[in-house]
Amino acid sequence: MAFPLSSPVVSRRFSLSSPLHITKHTFLHSNSIFRFTHSSRTSVLPKLSSNSHNHSSLGLEDQHNFLQQLCISPFELGKREIRKLIAVLLICIQISSPLPLLNWDFQSIHPAMAVLYSPDTKVPRTGELALRRAIPANTSMKAIQDSLEEISYLLRIPQRKPYGTMEGNVKKALKLAVDEKDLILGSIPSESKEKGLAIYTTLIEGKGGLQTLLQSIKDNDPDKVSVGLASSLDTVAELELLQAPGLSFLLPAQYSKYPRLTGRGIVEFTIQKGDGSSFSPQAGGESSSTATIQVVVDGYSAPLTAGNFAKLVIDGAYDGSKLSSTSQAILSENSQDKNKGYNIPLEIKPSGQFEPLYRTTLSVQDGELPVLPLSVYGAVAMAHNEDSEEYSSPHQFFFYLYDKRNSGLGGLSFDEGQFSVFGYTTVGRDILPQIKTGDIIRSAKLVEGQDRLVLPNEN
Repeated sequence: MAFPLSSPVVSRRFSLSSPLHITKHTFLHSNSIFRFTHSSRTSVLPKLSSNSHNHSSLGLEDQHNFLQQLCISPFELGKREIRKLIAVLLICIQISSPLPLLNWDFQSIHPAMAVLYSPDTKVPRTGELALRRAIPANTSMKAIQDSLEEISYLLRIPQRKPYGTMEGNVKKALKLAVDEKDLILGSIPSESKEKGLAIYTTLIEGKGGLQTLLQSIKDNDPDKVSVGLASSLDTVAELELLQAPGLSFLLPAQYSKYPRLTGRGIVEFTIQKGDGSSFSPQAGGESSSTATIQVVVDGYSAPLTAGNFAKLVIDGAYDGSKLSSTSQAILSENSQDKNKGYNIPLEIKPSGQFEPLYRTTLSVQDGELPVLPLSVYGAVAMAHNEDSEEYSSPHQFFFYLYDKRNSGLGGLSFDEGQFSVFGYTTVGRDILPQIKTGDIIRSAKLVEGQDRLVLPNEN
């Protein structure tokens, strides 16, 4: 059964029961090409083909070899079978890893293939990380951020963690922060200078700042390093947000008639059980028939989509709406009121680009990835318009329940780059899997960011 992310018709791009049928993989070697096909119902075996001639009878040499094989001891036969088994295992390991083959020509690998086949594509896997990377801050702050974020990958290394490398990363970030102080603070608007200086001081010398993080690394305490790193990155994000008071690009003139969000906003949903049951309590809490979810909506990367959504929330368009749930998404009820919402074009900002693309999907197989990826648990996006996939639904949105087990190569969703993602669930992610079909959005409120919402009549 397909799940209708085009409203109200089924979208051919988003099927919530999409079994992987037959997949063909091609591994290129400098001297040969190996192909194999596999299905979830068949074994994975290389299919080798060659031209051979059938002989109706054995020659004298073949007869001699045949007699020799009859005389081979069972021990020798066993050794041959073990060698064959080892060869098959090595082939399977090579295919499933894939590990570099001898004489592999790395120059022939297309960058997009490297993205798709890499076990870690560097796509952010949390909403907080995706939102932090989407802030259009100056290059000095981004260099500090990149140096610190690399530590999060180093912390995943089991057993002997590379504390020396981590220490080098923090020292690099500290040096950048000190040397580029004037540039960092100079990028902050005058009305926020005082606040920016206080945050900058916290980053350098504060309890949760870089000096504290450096000491935790020297103590070889991974738990303290993890906590200190999260605190430092939160402080970095605060500074970056001060450096980005509005959009860093001009919207196309034809889209000036739409609402737009020129920064960040926070929407708070109160979800109510439709069947009278309760949500599972959090630690130390009590069960309740209602639960709260907060979504950060990002106008930096999707100003039109986020603006339309924020206006709908202010107008009360989602209050009382029913939700539909499957294993991969939670979809809001489609409004029958044609006056609710605008026909916003598909809006996706590619990584490394200065502004969003409109009415255009991304080609992930060619290496294109969005700034706000769908492949994050709790991503929030608009469904497709029922008339054209070049436009989003004026009203209907969904929470995406990313599951790596249902993803493609590199852990990317099969629908990556096909929908207008405009935010992420940051509070209440544990509530999402408890939402069932028939549950209700009792209320949706824009609790932060209304001052950044520009309506058409306010130009």
